[in-house]
Amino acid sequence: MKLSIPFFSILFLIFSCKNRPETTKKTTTPEQKIETAPVVQNEADTSNMVHFAGGTITIGTDNGPANEGPSFETQVAPFYIDKNLVSVADFRKFIKATNYVTEADKFGDSGVFMFDQGQWQLLKGANWKYPLGETKPQALDNHPVTHVSWNDAQAYASWAGKRLPTEFEYEFAAKNGGSTIYPWGNTVLKDGKYMANTWQGASVQDQDTKDGFLLTSPIGYYGESPAGLTDMVGNVWQWTADVYRSYPGNPNQEPADPKVRTTRGGAFMFDQAGDKSFTTTFRAKNSIDTSIFNMGFRCAK
Repeated sequence: MKLSIPFFSILFLIFSCKNRPETTKKTTTPEQKIETAPVVQNEADTSNMVHFAGGTITIGTDNGPANEGPSFETQVAPFYIDKNLVSVADFRKFIKATNYVTEADKFGDSGVFMFDQGQWQLLKGANWKYPLGETKPQALDNHPVTHVSWNDAQAYASWAGKRLPTEFEYEFAAKNGGSTIYPWGNTVLKDGKYMANTWQGASVQDQDTKDGFLLTSPIGYYGESPAGLTDMVGNVWQWTADVYRSYPGNPNQEPADPKVRTTRGGAFMFDQAGDKSFTTTFRAKNSIDTSIFNMGFRCAK
């Protein structure tokens, strides 16, 4: 079964249950309900988290896509955020400990961009363990977990005794508490080097992997930001806790939908916004039951 949608959008187009034809859903009788094991909350381990004291920060920009403005100041309370994205190995521990069933596994498919076909597809068998389907190699333990919905990420965070970061916490951390365009500074390259796993081609057909990766890269491959964080932009999109909302004063106010959450950070995949797609202010959105091959997360506390 194929599903053709655009491969980019500033306001991210949504793979969700409502987009899945009925043939892709598992039907059950009341006696055959798919049950997800209850998630047991642990005490949070902050040893691999970075602490921010919080404070005043300018959110958004007046020089980017329309949904990033107008910029405004806000206060962010002290918080911890994971140094790294949640890895495949991390997520495997969660699955083994809880017998949790992800939404990709419940549906039996997940969103993958098929480069040979030039389109997105709900690929049968694609999940956190097999990001390109069961006929392709398994995900590597030191890469970010993908094909995880917002609901799945929430379940993992609860199990770890943590939560998802708010959108403003993400931006505060990505900016190192300051105001940089990228986590490492204000230019795409630093000393001629790529600082994140992003798309370099001018289109999705132009697979110019100057940074060394077409798909995900090992977590931390590009080093740490001044604040000590890895992969704050690029590699995979990151879920945040917040319902997607237009910023105060934005002339194009969108109705808030609790089933749609903000995503941050951009990914390895092509986006029409180009270099802006992995700035510290870039925002997108997706539905809470969506899982795709370039979406991951990290936790906060």
